[in-house]
Amino acid sequence: MAKDSEISVAGDLIDFLNASPTAFHAVDEAKKRLKVAGYEQIYEKGDWNLQPGNKYFFTRNYSTIVAFAIGKKYVAGNGFHIVGAHTDSPCLKLKPVSKVSKAGYLEVGVQTYGGGLWHTWFDRDLTIAGRMIIKEGKGTSASYSHRLVRITEPIMRIPTLAIHLDRGVNDGFKVNTQTHLAPVLATSVKAELNKVVTENGPDGKPIESPNTSSNQKHHSLLLQLLAARAGCKADDICDFELQACDTQPSIIAGAMKEFVFSGRLDNLCMSFCSLKALIDATGSDKSLEDESGVRMVALFDHEEVGSSSAQGAGSPVMFDALSRITNFFSSDAQLLEKAMQRSFLVSADMAHALHPNYMDKHEENHQPKLHGGLVIKHNANQRYATNAVTAFIFREIATNHNLPVQDFVVRNDMPCGSTIGPILASGTGIRTVDIGAPQLSMHSIREMCAVDDVNHSYKHLKAFYEDFTCLDAKIAVDV
Repeated sequence: MAKDSEISVAGDLIDFLNASPTAFHAVDEAKKRLKVAGYEQIYEKGDWNLQPGNKYFFTRNYSTIVAFAIGKKYVAGNGFHIVGAHTDSPCLKLKPVSKVSKAGYLEVGVQTYGGGLWHTWFDRDLTIAGRMIIKEGKGTSASYSHRLVRITEPIMRIPTLAIHLDRGVNDGFKVNTQTHLAPVLATSVKAELNKVVTENGPDGKPIESPNTSSNQKHHSLLLQLLAARAGCKADDICDFELQACDTQPSIIAGAMKEFVFSGRLDNLCMSFCSLKALIDATGSDKSLEDESGVRMVALFDHEEVGSSSAQGAGSPVMFDALSRITNFFSSDAQLLEKAMQRSFLVSADMAHALHPNYMDKHEENHQPKLHGGLVIKHNANQRYATNAVTAFIFREIATNHNLPVQDFVVRNDMPCGSTIGPILASGTGIRTVDIGAPQLSMHSIREMCAVDDVNHSYKHLKAFYEDFTCLDAKIAVDV
């Protein structure tokens, strides 16, 4: 059975997961935790006033967040010690026109985001969460606010077809993502009966209820539910980015309470561990006393779809942060280049644990296991950014803290996935290691990992922040 200390860290992860059904909510939860820890919010649109020994964060698109703590001995040109992860996960996102009516049912049109195991979305109790743009006020005095929304009750379901109507389904079920994945919201009959009856005003004309909408792109019933949750009129919803979400909460489970069962472990588990590691590695007054670098966490959106967006790892968001920090303390343009070469990035993204029912899918000498600690990912074709130097540094930190560590290489006859690691390494020239906690059921609506690997991950990343400056001073490569 997992130890109490391990349960404590994993329990904190459970709270983070349950507060984060979308990337927007994950950033919101991270923002709350950073503020409690004494981090000051700054804004990319504004001027920055930075001081050694202080802690800051900013968001971009409210789906990417970058936080950093400046060592008290920092001077421009010193390195950045970064852990990068991502806030997004494969899901079903509502289409711009989501109103679908078929065979007496109200359905919600969705598009697939990322490479999900879509068959796992069938017969789940689903709801909706995301962000909305809300109109406040009227006429020329109107303004528009950005508001997160989450309906907690199960309101939708994607029903499977009965085996009696598809006798060969167990020989291989192939999901047609266009025709099979539309969630059922209601029946047309019930939706019609549930319509709010309008009353006539003094002039005899009907007065529109605040719960009805003139929006023809989405079902009125859906807009009513969203408006009720957001505390606004349905017609005040100008636009939104919403996705289907599982309503089953994340839990610590298993006969020995050794597992985490949850959606979005890829990659909110690594986002949480890196965030908690940074907060705890900068929590005391003395934690930055001898630090000459900048400790940073960068949680990006859109990794699951290639990172090519204004807030993805392929954008300048991290480079912009490094540049603004360096240039705030000096106008010497060459110092940024020096800082890059003195920096180190840990690309933290969940790893594939050995599956007991599919052991042949792993290379025989590289079989990461649950409870085995963080996995260092290698690929000769640079699908991962790890090399001998960066792997050694990360492994040495584990050795110094008596933490387990594992290695992973994909089989030669299988394609290899990738991460934000190669994107950021090639874009900035920063030394990078690709790592992740082992998990099963990656990209399912319901994944699993081990409680003690959550603890190992947190401790390893915290030790990286605390030890890297001293360890790096002992390593000579380009001499």
